[in-house]
Amino acid sequence: MLIAAVSLTSCKKLITIPSNPPSSVTQQQQFADSATAITAVAGVYAYNIGNGFAYSDGQLTTACGLSADELSYNYTDDAMQFYSYNLTPLNSGIITLWGYPYRSIYQVNAVLNGITGNANLSTAFQQQITGEMEVVRALYYFNMVNLFGGVPLVTSISYKETQRLPRSTAAAIYSQVMADLTDARGKLTASYPSAGRARPNLYTAIALLAKVNLYQNNWQSAYNEADSVIRSGLYNLTNTPLTGVFLEGSQEAIWQIPANQGFYGVSDAQRFIPYSPGAIPNYILATSLLTAFETGDKRLQDWVGATTLNGTTMYYPYKYKNVSASSTPTEDQMILRLAEMYLIRAEAAAHLNRLTEALADVNIIRTRAGLAASTADPASQTAVLNAVMHERQVELFCEWANRWYDLKRTGTAQTVLSAVKTGFSANAALYPIPQAQIQLNNQLIQNPGY
Repeated sequence: MLIAAVSLTSCKKLITIPSNPPSSVTQQQQFADSATAITAVAGVYAYNIGNGFAYSDGQLTTACGLSADELSYNYTDDAMQFYSYNLTPLNSGIITLWGYPYRSIYQVNAVLNGITGNANLSTAFQQQITGEMEVVRALYYFNMVNLFGGVPLVTSISYKETQRLPRSTAAAIYSQVMADLTDARGKLTASYPSAGRARPNLYTAIALLAKVNLYQNNWQSAYNEADSVIRSGLYNLTNTPLTGVFLEGSQEAIWQIPANQGFYGVSDAQRFIPYSPGAIPNYILATSLLTAFETGDKRLQDWVGATTLNGTTMYYPYKYKNVSASSTPTEDQMILRLAEMYLIRAEAAAHLNRLTEALADVNIIRTRAGLAASTADPASQTAVLNAVMHERQVELFCEWANRWYDLKRTGTAQTVLSAVKTGFSANAALYPIPQAQIQLNNQLIQNPGY
């Protein structure tokens, strides 16, 4: 991590890397002062597959889109196993979904280890960076627990302590996520610490807390936190066109990572957009998702691409459009955005029986999409919740596994997925732990069904 931290240059706007940097530094040198310590922080946010931000490869989007009812696939390889629910612990996608986050968690823990109690660093600097790293670690563990269930909880950089860790319970993982975000909330300020929104601020922590509380059915907390972000005045919904939502500098962005690693832009674009006009997309939007869009929905117009081959039109995700890193305008990897906060507040409000408020938030998102107000019965909690979930489906499709997680947390996966394809069972709700990890650590117990 220390070697990578001083050599990575993909976090533009965060720091300036000197010419001819050293090829290695000691732990003491890395955290000798704030200038050297910030290079380790830059490495955490670097959009670099396998070395930096863990989700730089787009695997989370494609794997969970296939497992849900968002994507279909044209080939019979490891990716197809996510669609057909015949995953094995040897699946290459599973290996990266497990390995990259743990590699990144190590980087985060190394930064925390290097700055905590460091007399060379000011208290304010330590507080800021600690808060940031806690938010990043919370994001990783939030996704890990939703993909695999309970996982080893690693908060140390000592190999002797971590090499034989057993799986913690899902409840313990969520407890750590909540503890990190709560502590970060007390350390971060409303101002972003550098240009852009790559490094978390106070409202990044609060936004992720809102999402975590929603998943834990803590409706009042989820409502309060989403409401706090919405009312902060720092963020605005992007209106016309909707293509502007994912651009660098988007006013809707609460947290977005610059996707600048020299070869292509956001990995989702590289995975989804056909290589040439008329080529078959690797991943095609499922019919069930396409039919969920209403007539006149701007999201279908601006966020869905189409290609026609031999008279057949195929549709693919098109939220990100820059296959080339040199394409303009610049797009950043969106992690959290304001529209999701409206939908979190709406869902929490519906569960709190504040149905009129819930529909008002749903209609804010619908109006932005060019649609009329929802026709859901404002006196029916079930109808309002269905309206919220429908809006989540078409607003957040192919973003951060939201649909896959939603189907699981609401207990609707079996009903919804069985209607559109075969093979789903309760065991498929969690992915298998990579076989190589179990061979390395005999304390790990495989998920049922694998």
